[in-house]
Amino acid sequence: MTRLFFFGRKSAIIVCMSQPTLDTPVQFVRGVGPQRAELLGKLGITTLVDLLWHLPRDILDLTHVADVRDLKNDELQTVRGRVVDVDGRQLSGGKTLSAVLIDCDGEYVRGIWFNRTWVNQRFRHGEMVLFSGKPGRRGGRWEMSHPRIQWLDADDTEAHGGVLPRYGLTEGLRMHEMRRLMRQAVDDYAGLVPELLPEALRTTAKLPTIPEALRSVHLPASAADYAAGRSRLILQDLLEFQLGLALRRRSWQSQGAAPRFPTTAKIDARIRRLFPFEFTKGQNRAVRDLARDLDSGQAMQRLLQADVGAGKTVVAVYGLLVAIAAGWQGAIMAPTEILARQHWQTIDRMLAQSRVERLLLTGQLTAAERRDALARISSGAVQLVIGTQALIQSDVVFGKLGLVVIDEQHKFGVMQRARFSAGDGSVPHLLVMTATPIPRSLCLTQFGDLDLTAIADLPPGRQSVVTSRVPPGPARVKAWEFIRKKLQSGRQAFVVCPRIAEQQPQQLTQGGSEPDGASAEAVFRQLAATELEGFRLGLLHGQLESDNKERAMDEFRSGRTQVLVATTIVEVGVDIPNATLMIVQRAESFGLSQLHQLRGRIGRGTFQGYCFLFSETIEPDAQQRLLTLEQHAGGFEVAEADFRLRGPGDVLGTRQHGDLPLQVADLVRDQAELETARELAFDLVRSGRLDQPEFAPLKIRVLERFGTLLDLAGSG
Repeated sequence: MTRLFFFGRKSAIIVCMSQPTLDTPVQFVRGVGPQRAELLGKLGITTLVDLLWHLPRDILDLTHVADVRDLKNDELQTVRGRVVDVDGRQLSGGKTLSAVLIDCDGEYVRGIWFNRTWVNQRFRHGEMVLFSGKPGRRGGRWEMSHPRIQWLDADDTEAHGGVLPRYGLTEGLRMHEMRRLMRQAVDDYAGLVPELLPEALRTTAKLPTIPEALRSVHLPASAADYAAGRSRLILQDLLEFQLGLALRRRSWQSQGAAPRFPTTAKIDARIRRLFPFEFTKGQNRAVRDLARDLDSGQAMQRLLQADVGAGKTVVAVYGLLVAIAAGWQGAIMAPTEILARQHWQTIDRMLAQSRVERLLLTGQLTAAERRDALARISSGAVQLVIGTQALIQSDVVFGKLGLVVIDEQHKFGVMQRARFSAGDGSVPHLLVMTATPIPRSLCLTQFGDLDLTAIADLPPGRQSVVTSRVPPGPARVKAWEFIRKKLQSGRQAFVVCPRIAEQQPQQLTQGGSEPDGASAEAVFRQLAATELEGFRLGLLHGQLESDNKERAMDEFRSGRTQVLVATTIVEVGVDIPNATLMIVQRAESFGLSQLHQLRGRIGRGTFQGYCFLFSETIEPDAQQRLLTLEQHAGGFEVAEADFRLRGPGDVLGTRQHGDLPLQVADLVRDQAELETARELAFDLVRSGRLDQPEFAPLKIRVLERFGTLLDLAGSG
């Protein structure tokens, strides 16, 4: 590359620069320069490779846009027009009709939607859109019911045909400029991007090369060409991540031999006698998975996910008792002290007729109690230890640890695994549990190095909780009347609030209206003086001292308090069979999965459970979330809906993109490519093909991207 630099009016120096590499700063790429490089930097584009991998967010396919005069009845077609009218009306039966009229060069097409109130807010007069659907002639005008919509940028309105990529932009950068820049970059530099998959594998899978795929995405000849190129790039992204997970799994298993714990008929019968009930089909299936893993000679790495109330703790205890029967120790680690104590109380009852030595280890022990506990753990005198993160402190040494159970592991941090040692050079078996059903695509990424067991069925007699959205007004008054009657009949209730304290102190208003429906402390005072006056109320939140937390739970568990006003500290691990009522204040503040978890705290006994979602908003997205919970009792359906609405980061309670280190893939959109990538990645690692010379560039790339994040130092 040759650049000409001028100094003064007459002098010039010709500098010969080498061919750009993928790491070349983007300002030195032909057609960019310093000013445009500054704009590109706002999009995260700082190098040539960043530019090439800045993929279009979608395409504008104008190859089949029809003239309204040529439309045919009930055939899938696309029209382009300018919005000239937006209308919404209420129909009988509580239904709504939204309509948008577009002007297509003097001819008009109307799009109509039923029960889609967001339409009225989304369209603006004068904007250009594409409608795709099957038109019908009504009242002398063409009409499409629920057409697919594509909004056009200002630059799109100047295009008259072909397939155009549409990019994410920043202020000061126009779409036509980005298209021209990408066209130049692909023509000049796409060939620099290395192809990491061997030719034989690409031929078998019918995959284009990465440079070919980049050209298809940035300069598509057709919509199909774009889709094929995009799928290849997404597959590469997901494949590298899945290879990292597969190598992580192999690294864990190669650390040492795992102890073998056989489950004989005698051991199985002895364990089942401890439980006064028959296992469900789901529990039996999970027990078989555990028994197979524990006797395999390889360290178990399994995720056990179960809907709330499905009995995952029973399965975990079964596995722990198998390990203990073989002469080894077991441990359960929970994210909070409340959950650890709940596990202790539950398991202590389960093992009341056994001789298993057990111990609760938390940060609340005195120095003398802790020294004694650590000595008993180290000697092996304690067979089962239940605790919080205190279990992984450096001074906790197990004598002979055979099985570790980690409950609600994502609460400890995404991609984290606890640091445990079996004590004799062998690797303990690992069971990760969650009562938060996780969408399959997240299971294959966040927990992708684990095998999966799911329990979807509930114990016999367990009833689905009746769930209702309750807006302010008469419905709220009626709900409180129902709640009071249930409390008077002997039932108990949770009232859950999204935060602890008031943001601004407010005085109670007349008529019992809420001063701050989001604050547990304010709601506690308000309910005691109004709707629940005369009932016994307790308060629980994370800022209370540990003794006060335990006292609040004990009083509610014993029935001395009838209503527990709390934050989401009661989201998991709380099991009060007599609690049949759940009132969620400001329910729109919570995610779907979290609401389902809260709902799972009730209806755990023989009485019908009722969940009331008190909502203060009419915002469509929030109401859609609450409607989904109202209509679906199963956690797995709720989790998938939550995933589609909020995306992976929010579902797991974290927004950091680094927790999902993907370049171009989208876990909601690209589930088909994810399944393909996982199958291929684990096959390459399991068969040893990844260690062959032709895969060396791919393996190096995986270690460069994910070596630190996934702790792949021992993966080979």
